[in-house]
Amino acid sequence: MTTPGKPRPKPSVLPGFGGDDAPPQPRGFGPIVASAHLASGASPALSELEFGLMLASHAFHRWMVRGMAAAGLPDLSPLDVMVLHTVNHRGRAKKLADICLVLNIEDTHLVNYALKKLERLGLVKSQKAGKEKAVTISPKGEQACLKYREIREALLVKAVQSVGLNEAAISQVAAMLRGLSGHYDQAARAAASL
Repeated sequence: MTTPGKPRPKPSVLPGFGGDDAPPQPRGFGPIVASAHLASGASPALSELEFGLMLASHAFHRWMVRGMAAAGLPDLSPLDVMVLHTVNHRGRAKKLADICLVLNIEDTHLVNYALKKLERLGLVKSQKAGKEKAVTISPKGEQACLKYREIREALLVKAVQSVGLNEAAISQVAAMLRGLSGHYDQAARAAASL
């Protein structure tokens, strides 16, 4: 929410994502946020970003589930899909701790449960790696990932390309999101010590 009589600060934008060529915002409207009480602080733009992240994360989770269902696996959760793709990545065996680290998940039991579900479905295989267990993708799991990729190319990639988002701009947004995740992680650690 903006203070009456005080102009809204212009948010910095990435190339290809608005800016001087973006349509002007209607006067009298503040940032689009989920929680006005958070947007009234020192950074309304951060609240705007957080609302965008919420919408994007829910839409992304919905896409993963529906995309994998279209690939023939209708009973997977978003976490199951992420774990499956992580296990398939580069075709190397992965340990539970490595998967959790890559996906930035603290609750190892959630990933462990997903791995057991994927193994029951025949999508991954487990084996001993010293004292630990490692998982690899099965032929069935690899086929599911390839089918998902085919559906993703047809339904998502072409749609994103059609609105003019180029690879460099998308890569820049991805780098910004990875950087922001570090700030949110640090803030979470600080909050846990309060």
